[in-house]
Amino acid sequence: MVEPKPRASAAQRLEAQETLGISTLDPGHRPPIMPPGRHVTIKVRMLDDTEEVFDISQRASGKVLFDLVCTHLNLVEGDYFGLEYQDHKMMVWLDLLKPIVKQLRRPKHVVLRFVVKFFPPDHAQLLEELTRYLFALQIKHDLACGRLTCNDSSAALLVSHIIQSEIGDFEESQSRQHLLNNSYIPDQMALMDKIMEFHSNNGGQTPAESDYQLLEVVRRLELYGVRLHPAKDREGSKQSLAVAHTGVLVFQGHTKINAFNWSNVRKLSFKRKRFLIKLRPDLNQSSYQDTLEFLMGSRDCCKVFWKICVEYHAFFRLFEEPKARPKPVLFTRGSSFRFSGRTQKQVIDYVKDSEFKKIPFESPHLSASSVNSQGIVNGQMPVELCGHSPDVRQPSPLTSPLLNDAGIVRTDDEEEVRRKRFPTDKAYFIAKELLTTERTYLKDLEVVTVSFQDSVGKDEAVPDSLKSTIFTNFAPLYRFQSVFLREVEQRLALWEGCSNAHIKGDYQRIGDVMLKHLQGLKPLTAHLQKHSEALVELEKACRGSPRLEVLVRDFELQKVCYIPLNVFILRPLHRLMHYKQILERLCKHYPPAHVDFRDCRAALADVSEVVSQLHGSMIKMENFQKLLELMKDLIGIDNLVTPGREFLRLGCLSKLSGKGLQQRMFFLFNDVLLYTSRGMTATNQFKVHGQLPLYGMTIRESEDEWGVPHAFTLVGQRQSVVVAASSLSEMEKWMEDINMAIILAESINGPPSDRLASSLTDNKSLTEDSCAEAESEDDLMASRTSLERQAPHRGNTTVHVCWHRNTSVSMVDFSVAVENQLSGNLLRKFKNSNGWQKLWVVFTNFSLFFYKTHEDDYPLASLPLLGYSFTIPTESENIHKDYVFKLHFKSHVYYFRSESEYNFDRWMEVIRSATVSASHNRILSRKESRPY
Repeated sequence: MVEPKPRASAAQRLEAQETLGISTLDPGHRPPIMPPGRHVTIKVRMLDDTEEVFDISQRASGKVLFDLVCTHLNLVEGDYFGLEYQDHKMMVWLDLLKPIVKQLRRPKHVVLRFVVKFFPPDHAQLLEELTRYLFALQIKHDLACGRLTCNDSSAALLVSHIIQSEIGDFEESQSRQHLLNNSYIPDQMALMDKIMEFHSNNGGQTPAESDYQLLEVVRRLELYGVRLHPAKDREGSKQSLAVAHTGVLVFQGHTKINAFNWSNVRKLSFKRKRFLIKLRPDLNQSSYQDTLEFLMGSRDCCKVFWKICVEYHAFFRLFEEPKARPKPVLFTRGSSFRFSGRTQKQVIDYVKDSEFKKIPFESPHLSASSVNSQGIVNGQMPVELCGHSPDVRQPSPLTSPLLNDAGIVRTDDEEEVRRKRFPTDKAYFIAKELLTTERTYLKDLEVVTVSFQDSVGKDEAVPDSLKSTIFTNFAPLYRFQSVFLREVEQRLALWEGCSNAHIKGDYQRIGDVMLKHLQGLKPLTAHLQKHSEALVELEKACRGSPRLEVLVRDFELQKVCYIPLNVFILRPLHRLMHYKQILERLCKHYPPAHVDFRDCRAALADVSEVVSQLHGSMIKMENFQKLLELMKDLIGIDNLVTPGREFLRLGCLSKLSGKGLQQRMFFLFNDVLLYTSRGMTATNQFKVHGQLPLYGMTIRESEDEWGVPHAFTLVGQRQSVVVAASSLSEMEKWMEDINMAIILAESINGPPSDRLASSLTDNKSLTEDSCAEAESEDDLMASRTSLERQAPHRGNTTVHVCWHRNTSVSMVDFSVAVENQLSGNLLRKFKNSNGWQKLWVVFTNFSLFFYKTHEDDYPLASLPLLGYSFTIPTESENIHKDYVFKLHFKSHVYYFRSESEYNFDRWMEVIRSATVSASHNRILSRKESRPY
């Protein structure tokens, strides 16, 4: 038998080479200066179960002791760890800011444990091998004491990596004897054969490699890094609370039943035994619960868990250590506790910046055998474990650049290189806008031609007439646009200097490419005309088939359908207007003698001709599309879409009643004004309470009459209503649009018939139906066997955003938004962050949609802009970068940075269209252009 190579023991591996004795809280400094006073010896049990004794002043803070421990271990990434001890039968963390004497009553008789405190989502973020080794020891301890529960396969796989690190490569008799002499998990004997089988697959792994593979397996376990705190819900059911890098978790037994992400949590607090979680409003949920309450064993239990939550949130979500709050002069209210230490981002930045100074603990490289190691996690199919070296900094698949602010960062040097490398001519940036928006346009066509057809098109409920109208007309256009996009990409590549052709100046133009495309598009004008007919055909088919209506609604809930399906169907008509705008900017920029001017002017003439032909149907279809969308947001009305009806404005007003001012959602059309309240149904719709016919209505300001700011009175033939707007500007918009609607209503020959009265159903029956439809989430999202059951409605529509932001939009605003669409890369920065993240951003439908790249099929997040303020950063904000704009709503602040002056101006222009209302002069000119 070949004698295995001696492996380093835990104590030997901890006694690494001397380093600079770096303090984990004060980077770069030697051990902290001990304050004067009486000294006391304190025992600390390390993760390898050895005990160390530290001589320390009683007046010293917990930070001093913790730094001494990290210095003893030569540990740079010590911020992931902490010192815990038992206090009144509870395990609590040593507070780094408080003196030792105020925390340990009898320090000589207390043994503190040095353990892992913060468990990151990806162990690639642990840059030191010593840190990963200490994490491996923590896993070993948690397995042995039964805290880390998992299925048999996962437990056996974890133990196989532990013994590989301890005794080396598999040898049957030695491995069996080692398992007989050492217990790693409860009931180990029953799993011995499985452990040995996994161990035989680990040949060639060094201790460092085994540690890394162990971490890769364990991070997939649901209970990894979780400490359960017993609690009860309001009904008295036994549950457990825990905290993780993502937020607060709720367990029943060992099964996670709920999770509250940090982004959804507004506040955490405790009052005596009650632990309270206050949530932010969720636009996607109809049954919103503001505050969740849990009952814990005692006030101390509540406070201990609250402190852990505060620290977890600060460590993983903040960019730097929170500043101390000033001490009150007279009275104190609430806890003064705060997180102390570096945040995870500060730790990562520091280690990366100082890597060249460190003497490495060890620098292993994975062998070929470790690349093929496989394992089973919680009963799932075998998965390929990460085969790269622990020292290779690869991004975690669990870390989204939208959620992890330390993600994709563009340095100033990189940005400067990009500016010097690409052309600076304005025409180049106009052509690049054509490219970026064309990429989004083609993705939007894919939603109809690929995603919608795959999900709905093959179902028997889809009539042949609808298939021919939509799929037959979209398919040739999609192929045509694909060719055009490739040509634009090739031209921009030449323009940017990727070929020698740019030296001659032959390819620094785009007009010839656009002229060729628009001339080829003319024969497809008939197809474009039928795109508007597709809206009518789709609505007709859905009314005739409840099954098809459910299929369409289900499709609209998919991530790929990030805006209403009807908008995708009208995209080809909107795109023609975008071509026209791009060509107008090029013709304005070029002098008449420029080589590209003649082609641009000819292309502009062609697209203007097509837009003129489709203009009438485009206006009608925009109004029709908006009426169809509003039908999905309203309940209690059936025939909203009637001949001659035009949508004018929607938004929030406060209605004065006997109970005071109540928030209501108002919908203004050219013949009637509807007012509604937010429904409590699973479909997130608004319930119609009443209608005010506009014929014969008068309107007057009544702020002085009722003593309510921004109030005005609507006096109808049947009833009068007093409403108040949120601001003076909102009041002026509503009064102007209502006055205009009254004029339009009176221009009709006599009073209109009461077209809505028959469609309004009794409120009582509505309430009963709503209760009957309040199915569980699983029932609503599962395949529907009942065609009568309504599908859940998307909760982030413009109507819902206006409700939550207490604002309004008009049809003119919608029309302007159609014309102002933009795509491209932006660098984003949060208020308190340091780095800039590069994202692909699409602006449409009053919202910014964020992607990692332009090739993604659906956005990872969105930001509705209605209600946001749009400004330029001031000097006091210390941005000191070019081409930066700021978006601000209450406490939410975002900075965006573009790559050039042209792009900056374009983003400013289009975002202003969503954050600043369209000029009211556009309303009359818009009305004059309508044929009815």
